[in-house]
Amino acid sequence: MQLLRGELGPPTDNKGRYLHWDKLRHLTPPEGFSSEQWWVSIKQSRRSLKQSTPFLNKYGELFWYCVPPALQKELHWLDLHAAGTIQANDAITNPHSRSTYLVRSLIEEAINSSQLEGASTTRHVAKEMIRQGRSPSNKSEQMIINNYHAMQFIREIKDDALTSSMVFELHRVLTENTLDNPAMAGNLRSDNDDITVIDNRDQQILHTPPDASELESRMVALCEFANTPDESGFLHPVIRAILLHFMLAYDHPFVDGNGRTARALFYWSMAHQGYWLMEYISISAIIKKAPAKYSRAYLHTETDNDDLTYFIIHQVEVIHQAIADLHTYLDQKMRGIGEAEQLLKDNPRLKKMNFRQLALLRHALKHPRFAYVVHEHQASHGIAYDTARRDLISMADKFNLLTKTKQGKNYLFIAPQDLEKRIKQQ
Repeated sequence: MQLLRGELGPPTDNKGRYLHWDKLRHLTPPEGFSSEQWWVSIKQSRRSLKQSTPFLNKYGELFWYCVPPALQKELHWLDLHAAGTIQANDAITNPHSRSTYLVRSLIEEAINSSQLEGASTTRHVAKEMIRQGRSPSNKSEQMIINNYHAMQFIREIKDDALTSSMVFELHRVLTENTLDNPAMAGNLRSDNDDITVIDNRDQQILHTPPDASELESRMVALCEFANTPDESGFLHPVIRAILLHFMLAYDHPFVDGNGRTARALFYWSMAHQGYWLMEYISISAIIKKAPAKYSRAYLHTETDNDDLTYFIIHQVEVIHQAIADLHTYLDQKMRGIGEAEQLLKDNPRLKKMNFRQLALLRHALKHPRFAYVVHEHQASHGIAYDTARRDLISMADKFNLLTKTKQGKNYLFIAPQDLEKRIKQQ
């Protein structure tokens, strides 16, 4: 990279990366520049691209960001893949299978977002709890079921303007029966609550949020920003959603559950602004793979003159990866459904089975003796109880692919050991 003294260079390094001083100072600067001079040049370039937000830090200074070329490219990609229909997978545009994958995504986000905040229940146990509809047996399970209900609540309010009351209700749902003081669910923290963000590795204080006396007005400002178009110019909808995520976490308005509430608010904003595919992904699943990067994105913003670009870039990368993972998952599932359909190709009677039954058949072929029950089938696909019951009874009585037995007052539908043989004999 050739850079002359006094010349305004790019806001990134020569690889297009938007780096913090902590990383940049270890790189080789352009010829004729010291690391410090290179940093000054980069900072000047960033300031020339600066776009202010309406949000203030706790010292009364404005947060800001810029949109370097690499970020513009990523935002365009998200517009195509998360809001448009160009890359939509058949599995989530097909009305027969859509609800199945929606339920799956709600469960995944509920589990991963809760585990990010310390929930220790395994994914298998958590999924079983949600699909069976059983009551949580400990705090970790309660966090997960709360998060699941919160994601459902977001779907209900996604077309409504955001209000402080909605945020409080969202927090109440997320923290029900998990707080030391139950009365704080859905209520702002007070001056008596000593709230700081701590690094669990060395107990170092990473962030001290604004004073409790400011929280009510800051919440009003957050909601106004969520609902009101930017009068000073265009603000990309994805950036709007990410800023809501950041500011709720920065303000830390509650005694606990701020991270879960911030991520849930991000989902509301994306859905509210028409990014329909976001209902099918889990950003927390990606964040959980590298939580330190998530923390650093917050810290880099706060330690570099309130430059939100670090957090925006991190979150855009998270969304991109979550969408890519979704398509990989859907491709695998649809291949499995295709394999099940291929097995039935010479059986005209079995071709009448619906998508849900094919999915169950694929699972049953790999899990002999597995027991299926109506309400789990119902919960897995987001369908009515009677529809789920008809699916299973039909597979047992009409197609002879499941063995129906009774346990108490309820029927169990067992995957037989000779399932593949039964299919071929149809």
